[in-house]
Amino acid sequence: MLLQDLGVRIPRPLANGPSRFIPEKEILQVSKVDVRTQTIFEDAFAALGRLDNISLVMGFHPQYLESFLRTQHYLLQMDGPLSLYYRHYIGIMAAARHQCSYLVNLHVNDFLQVGGDPKWLNGLDGAPQKLQHLGELNKILAHRPWLLTKTHIEQLLKAEEHSWSLAELIHAVVLLTHYHSLASFTFGCGISPEIHSEGGHTFRPPSVGQYCVCDIANGNGHANHHDDMSANQEVSGEVEVLMEKMKQLQECRDEEEASQEEMATRFEREKTESMLVATAEDEEGVPSRDVSRHFEDPSYGYKDFSRRGEHVPTFRVQDYSWEDHGYSLVNRLYPDVGQLLDEKFQMAYNLTYNTMAMHKDVDTSMLRRAIWNYIHCMFGIRYDDYDYGEINQLLDRSFKVYIKTMVCSPEKTTKRMYESFWRQFQHSEKVHVNLLLMEARMQAELLYALRAITRYMT
Repeated sequence: MLLQDLGVRIPRPLANGPSRFIPEKEILQVSKVDVRTQTIFEDAFAALGRLDNISLVMGFHPQYLESFLRTQHYLLQMDGPLSLYYRHYIGIMAAARHQCSYLVNLHVNDFLQVGGDPKWLNGLDGAPQKLQHLGELNKILAHRPWLLTKTHIEQLLKAEEHSWSLAELIHAVVLLTHYHSLASFTFGCGISPEIHSEGGHTFRPPSVGQYCVCDIANGNGHANHHDDMSANQEVSGEVEVLMEKMKQLQECRDEEEASQEEMATRFEREKTESMLVATAEDEEGVPSRDVSRHFEDPSYGYKDFSRRGEHVPTFRVQDYSWEDHGYSLVNRLYPDVGQLLDEKFQMAYNLTYNTMAMHKDVDTSMLRRAIWNYIHCMFGIRYDDYDYGEINQLLDRSFKVYIKTMVCSPEKTTKRMYESFWRQFQHSEKVHVNLLLMEARMQAELLYALRAITRYMT
């Protein structure tokens, strides 16, 4: 007798695999082929009792995944200044700023498992004052980190019985920036909820030839855009054009170097232009009550520096950098974490297989640097030794729209946007781009937070 005949309701997954953007067979193929990936998956499952869809998609890049999981495990489970339930609650607060219900639900379950008080989940006003005070820092870091000052830090450290210690604050800042940027990755790769999670299953029978109705509405069918011949004909040569530009830029670099004044001008021009790049459809989304209760002021979002004539001073990396300042501050107040973060940043920035689409033996360092520096440029962060004129040569408009949306308003990322950039490239290469975006964003937020903490301390 079938279970259905006994009246047992059997859930059916709502999504076709871990990602709405990447065919399931490509993701699952990775762990079958790569022994190292298989081992990392097994270790992750042993540590957490689950293998989430984020890890499955990151499995395209096992070296990075290993570093990511090691860091996340340390932040959430190893000795540290904050209690376990505080850590998960801060994860919920951070993910909720971008309405990332996937991460919120994941950490709601973890929060309850480690003994968190269910009343805190009714809303931020049900949590302790100490966590409520963190709301302002969460909001500014997520959307306008350049506005952060030492006064914000002082308010948290001198709140009498609700005050934070410096070590606790560093732990909280790392968690907030980790989950803001992980929300970017989650939306940028179209991560689907697991079958057992909220929003991951349905009890309705399959409809319209195995498609979920929501998939049809969102245009998320089984078709793989890399198999679309007409699209490929339309963009054939895209990769070769990009490679030719890289070659020409390298030759220009070798021939002449722009003056410091010209380099500064090019940065300001690129920063101003990045303000004019609209995020996806630029519509105002209203967060669901379920997620918005975990933070205050839902209307507060990313705003460009130069809108309404506001001027934000350029943050010069020469004056305050991760390598020379941030790294040691984190390591001093939260031992080993500076090292773990540094390894993760380096891994994302230096990761390469020397390929571009179907081409092998390609040096992609110029392209990776352009992507990283463009993201930091959007946050006002300038590298004196970089020629920002290269960005316009290497990143086309559809790619810039995708980057800006995913980094600044990730909840607005759509499958169409994911498909519209780099159409001849592999999914694994697009996931690599998303790792770069995630880590560059995290480092940008951290630089502003750590600089404010340093200013408070000196």
